[in-house]
Amino acid sequence: MRKLLLSINLFLLPLFLFAQNTVVNVIVDSPDHNTLETAVIAADLVETLNGPGPFTVFAPTDSAFNNLPDGVLDALLNDPQGALTDVLLYHVLGAQVLSTDLTDGQTAEALNGDNITVTIDSNGVRINDAFVTTADIVTDNGVVHVIDAVLIPPVTTVVDVIVNSPDHDTLEAAVIAANLAETLSGDGPFTVFAPTDDAFAALPDGTIEALLGDPQGALTDILLYHVLGAQVLSTDLVDGQTAMTLNGDELTVSITNDGVFINNAQVTVADITTDNGVVHVIDAVLIPPTTTVVDVIVNSPDHNTLETAVLAAGLETALSGDGPFTVFAPTDDAFAALPAELLNAPQGLLTNVLLYHVLAAEVLSTDLMDGMTATTLLGADITVSINNDGVFINDAQVTVADIQTDNGVVHVIDAVLIPPPPSVVEIIASSPVHNILETAVLAAGLETALSGEGPFTVFAPTDFAFAALPDGTIDALLADPQGILTDILLYHVAGANALSTDLSDGQTITTLNGKDVTVTINSNGVFINDAQVVFADIVASNGVVHVIDAVLTPPTTTVVDVIVDSPVHNTLEAAVLAADLAGTLSGEGPFTVFAPTDDAFAALPAGTIDALLADPQGLLTEILLYHVVGAEVLSSDLSDGQTAMTLNGQDLTVSITNDGVFINDAQVIVADIVTDNGVVHVIDAVLLPSTSSTGDISRELASINVYPNPASNELFVKTENLDISDARFIIYDIQGRQQFISRESNDTFKMDISLLESGMYILEYRSANKAFQKKFIKQ
Repeated sequence: MRKLLLSINLFLLPLFLFAQNTVVNVIVDSPDHNTLETAVIAADLVETLNGPGPFTVFAPTDSAFNNLPDGVLDALLNDPQGALTDVLLYHVLGAQVLSTDLTDGQTAEALNGDNITVTIDSNGVRINDAFVTTADIVTDNGVVHVIDAVLIPPVTTVVDVIVNSPDHDTLEAAVIAANLAETLSGDGPFTVFAPTDDAFAALPDGTIEALLGDPQGALTDILLYHVLGAQVLSTDLVDGQTAMTLNGDELTVSITNDGVFINNAQVTVADITTDNGVVHVIDAVLIPPTTTVVDVIVNSPDHNTLETAVLAAGLETALSGDGPFTVFAPTDDAFAALPAELLNAPQGLLTNVLLYHVLAAEVLSTDLMDGMTATTLLGADITVSINNDGVFINDAQVTVADIQTDNGVVHVIDAVLIPPPPSVVEIIASSPVHNILETAVLAAGLETALSGEGPFTVFAPTDFAFAALPDGTIDALLADPQGILTDILLYHVAGANALSTDLSDGQTITTLNGKDVTVTINSNGVFINDAQVVFADIVASNGVVHVIDAVLTPPTTTVVDVIVDSPVHNTLEAAVLAADLAGTLSGEGPFTVFAPTDDAFAALPAGTIDALLADPQGLLTEILLYHVVGAEVLSSDLSDGQTAMTLNGQDLTVSITNDGVFINDAQVIVADIVTDNGVVHVIDAVLLPSTSSTGDISRELASINVYPNPASNELFVKTENLDISDARFIIYDIQGRQQFISRESNDTFKMDISLLESGMYILEYRSANKAFQKKFIKQ
């Protein structure tokens, strides 16, 4: 009946075909090709093979089909337009090839696109592994060769496309390095978006090498982001479509007038179909979106409280960083089981609790061992227990393990871990934003002291606060760890436990360096001096830490401050102000001031103080400068008989007896009041500079004059009745440091002072037996 139908079909063909004898006629008329005939009809290839051709058909016999493994023929017939068509077209060449045209080793492309191979030897002629049993059945549209086995086309995979492509050498190397060739040669189906060599070359320098250096990690992740677990042809794509890749992240399809894009990569060649999927060529490498431990928490329906806590503690940025992290994540039910007082605890305790749930490493469940301990970001350890009931972190059971992300792993636990309180030093050391403060505390040797019982309140500047200091400041501080660094650090510590609830606007707190900080509370927040508290109440076992956004600079105390703040130096204060020396003595120094008390000034002859104050730029200045040495001289530096030059150019003499320490004839009654620019020693008498050989000092000073005063770049000097033949003219700064020396031959001369910095100076005339001085100001 089937042959009758076929004959009718042939009758209905155009007249020029009616009289033809085609390759189909050979198959239909053959008693040994019933299965092949059935297959050709099922695959709807009759009309094709009745066409003008020419064709060469390698025709397997019924016995050849019968020799296929059980179920194969039925499977082929059940997929007539797919596998069956592919197999049948693998038996057909698009040309007439007679047996005399065949040569040993010859290959020819079949109509399904795959090659067959001819072997000719003493055993006969083979097409692949099938022997030609009858050759050269010539028809009007080709030739038929009978073979004794069914030809099975080679399987082509998405990997074969990549390997055989001249534009995908880097992708091929990457697939092999990541050990994905076998996976992508499997059954599939797969859709591969294949970046070209140029696409890989456009990545930043070193990226390819870095990926190949981590084949089972980042490289595998990126490659799987280019693969879908289904066959998606270009005709299946729609604008805005998303598809899940084998790495678990989604791709987005965009279709515009410019073309088809996968994320930002354009499809340049589409629909290279294979036996296990399809390949689309793209012009850029697809970079998978980063998934962090924070993303897991935020996207979890069971971790709303943990999400709120992480955001409130300001930890989302830190935990979205490179990591790696291991987070033990308590569920909402775990938080709900906490006592109310813990849920309402200060923010600092919340931060401690959260940091106690995080490790600074990726620790999978397979890495855990019974009895193992691990240090958390808080600095305190957790303990792992593994028994018949499960895995426990302290007393909390792991209910879901190994939720991996790009920056670590999350394990779900059924209880909140409550940490032991750390010390303030441990809080600083475990903080990701206090690395510079930690370094400074260690450099200053304060870690032991701040690990003590306390209590302490630490105002802790962040790394950003230190980075905002002028260039070179941090290095300068670390270079003087026992000096200014220690002073600044102690200015950030109070010897008491001051929670944020204990602070009030306008409050002052005395720090461990002895100076006060001031609290300001307004609508903008809480401030310590000018630094804002950005994170309060991190509770420690020995106090509390408040994070601030600026480094606190202790106020500078000068020798002038000591004089001004002293209740027994009112006259000295008035004299320093009248002589306009307050600015000078508030400079960097160092200075040593021998400070006469009010009683010492009162002991001077009647009218002396008024006379001095009436000549502030003259004798008063000379007397005051005679009380100042341009160096820091502590009492421990003094020795009997020692002399020291003062800022007026004359020497003081130190005497040390059983009665005490004397400067000239004045006794030191209070020693070593140390300031930031020197030291003050209180004395019981006013020191009077010696007069010159010509008598009264004011008259002697009048015998040498300078003008103009203040001067800019030139200073004129005029002397009267002085022998300058062997004299030297020396300029000192206010700290007694010699600037330069000049020898002159005229009573009136000019000096170039253009190289001097602005400030107060002393011009000294010095000969073998005389010394006269005059003060001037360089503008």
